[in-house]
Amino acid sequence: MYKSIIVVGVLFIGMHYATAQEDDKKEDIGTETVTVTKAYTPAVADAFKIKSTPNLNDSIVLQKKKIKYSIFSVPVASTFTPSKGTVSAVERIPPPELFNSYASLGVGNYGNVNADFYTNRTLSRDEDLVIGLNHHSTQGGIDGVQLNDRFSNSKMDAAYKKRDRDYNWGTDVGVQHRYYNWYGVPESIFDDATIAAIDEGQNYFMGEVLGHFNLEDSFFKGVDAKFRRFWDSAQSGENRAIVNAAFEFPLNEELFTVGLNADYVGGSFENTNLSNTVNLGGINYGQLQAGIRPSLQMLRDDLSLNLGVNLVYGMDLENSEGNFYIYPAITASYRLLEETVIAYGGVVGELRQNSFHGFVEDNSFVSPTLDIAPTDSQYNAYIGVKGQLLPNLSYNLKGSYSAENNRPLFRLNPQNLDRNDDRGYHFGNSFDVFYDDIKTIGMFGELNMDVNRNFTLGVNAKVNEYTTETDNPAWNLPNLEASLFMDYQIGEQWFAGLNLFYVGEREDFSSVAVENVLPSEFPVILLTLEGFFDANAHVGYRVNNQLSLFVKASNITNNNYQRWANFQVQGLQVLGGATYKFDF
Repeated sequence: MYKSIIVVGVLFIGMHYATAQEDDKKEDIGTETVTVTKAYTPAVADAFKIKSTPNLNDSIVLQKKKIKYSIFSVPVASTFTPSKGTVSAVERIPPPELFNSYASLGVGNYGNVNADFYTNRTLSRDEDLVIGLNHHSTQGGIDGVQLNDRFSNSKMDAAYKKRDRDYNWGTDVGVQHRYYNWYGVPESIFDDATIAAIDEGQNYFMGEVLGHFNLEDSFFKGVDAKFRRFWDSAQSGENRAIVNAAFEFPLNEELFTVGLNADYVGGSFENTNLSNTVNLGGINYGQLQAGIRPSLQMLRDDLSLNLGVNLVYGMDLENSEGNFYIYPAITASYRLLEETVIAYGGVVGELRQNSFHGFVEDNSFVSPTLDIAPTDSQYNAYIGVKGQLLPNLSYNLKGSYSAENNRPLFRLNPQNLDRNDDRGYHFGNSFDVFYDDIKTIGMFGELNMDVNRNFTLGVNAKVNEYTTETDNPAWNLPNLEASLFMDYQIGEQWFAGLNLFYVGEREDFSSVAVENVLPSEFPVILLTLEGFFDANAHVGYRVNNQLSLFVKASNITNNNYQRWANFQVQGLQVLGGATYKFDF
């Protein structure tokens, strides 16, 4: 039965297969494209591994025989001696030998003498004493000068400083003596007898005391004070007292600061202004300023911003008049390109205190008949850009616009032969101070290059355009100033330096005082002082760590230019000397 069923099944399948073949022959299934998207990458499958070693329970398996080892030790003599390791030597540069004192002396033509002494004594771990002496003098001898042109400048300073963990304080004492001559009389005007009768000498004396006290980790940061007495041999005298204090208050990420200051200057002159043909008596003056300077400092990544204001009350004590001034105190800087381009700007103002001492510092040939008044610097707005063009090349460009009321300008005093003052400054050979309201447009640029540790080079230039309220020229202010300096360390022993500067044209005028005539109607001759170029150089040789020799040359072009009207300078000056360092 089963066999019959199997046979019938086989026959049925065979007939069905034959019929399918015939149908396939009647229908063409066509062609089909197969796209292979991945190359055939055959892989060998892991073979089946036995995970554990089977245990064999077979009685015919032989057991391993245990073997016992024994070592026969024989001593062997060793002659090997290892060498000790040594650390590689690194060449060390010895630290420079430092000294706490030095003395320098140089002499040259025109009887020039330049002497310096400095010492810094460490009294204890937190106490220092500093003493400095400086002297510069010449015996004169400028060609064509009719009066004595000798001058001398001597100064001594001493300072004591004390440091502690939370505070530091110190005090300074200074004295100074200057001797100058009003030698700039106009040429070919006065006869020999008049020249011989002129007492052209002037002595200036100064004594000052300074002190400071600073605190750490406190809202009160510190206070400093200065008192100075300044007088001359023409019975002029001046007192100056300045006190400044500072406070800081952190506000989250900002810093709020407050500055307080008081500034007093007062003095007198024995004689009146030279615009008066009659000596009417002396000049007294007194100016007091008190101010507060609040400011908010903000630092944000590349931005630094200071927002402040300067509030000042100024009082003329002689005339019992006072005024209140408000000045801006805003500065900002922003890093545009890291250290390459840094933009900065600001608007600031101040009530600037003028003084007899300050005028003498700027022009030693002023007469002791000055009017002393402060300058209202309303604002000085500036904007600039600075940065590093190269790792050793930096630059700074700045433009500014300022407005100043009562700015002092030096101008020649009139020839006043009706005066018989004790000192000979009334022959058109001294300077007065004229106050004018001035607006200034300025441009400044500089480049500094540090080629390496041994060579530095810098150049800068400043251009100013002045507009005065009186429509007069800005007396004795140049429109162009430029300078170049260079220092070069030649090896370990030789060193040299160069300093060039140029000052453009200035304007002044010469006048003659006439009795019963207003000063504005005095006969006047306008003067144009030519621009001048001055070149200075020095070269030195270090004999050892303590002794150095040097030679300095000034006014190398031998140009007897006039820095001030009628005041020529010395020609080529050569000065040689030595500097010695030591411990004292």
